[in-house]
Amino acid sequence: MRIRSHRRDVAPIDMTAMIDIVFQLMAFFVMTFKVTAMEADFKVRMPLSSEAATPIDELLPRVIQVDLSAGAERNIAAIDVLCDANTATFTGATMFDQLTAFVQQELSREGDAASATGVEVEFVIDPALRYYWTVQAMEAVSGKLQPDGSVQRLVEKIRFREPG
Repeated sequence: MRIRSHRRDVAPIDMTAMIDIVFQLMAFFVMTFKVTAMEADFKVRMPLSSEAATPIDELLPRVIQVDLSAGAERNIAAIDVLCDANTATFTGATMFDQLTAFVQQELSREGDAASATGVEVEFVIDPALRYYWTVQAMEAVSGKLQPDGSVQRLVEKIRFREPG
């Protein structure tokens, strides 16, 4: 009797399909990965207990309210300004220059007009007013062209509120 050796032929394993699947999964996870900021990673500096509390008036910004009203043919009719107890109404051809002068005066009350960052302008605009006049008013409160060609920065924080 002859003893046969059972020799098994090892079939080669084709890895091509497996590599394709791995690259497809890797591409899927790379494409769908979203980077998010870490939560609760705040750099909070707590005040010392011996420091005096800051009055609330120093924390809140001063707000200059500017109301733009429309007239005939959706052109600007008047500019009404309210800041603390000071009120003014500007009309005529020089109303934007008057508005700039009013803002400069209010900023000078803050001390140095260039560093008065605690002042904001809030516009209340008539819906019938043309957009052109809104841009003119924004330019009047945000800066002034000096005779030497430089720009004097006035108010940088501008916000809008609906009328009513």
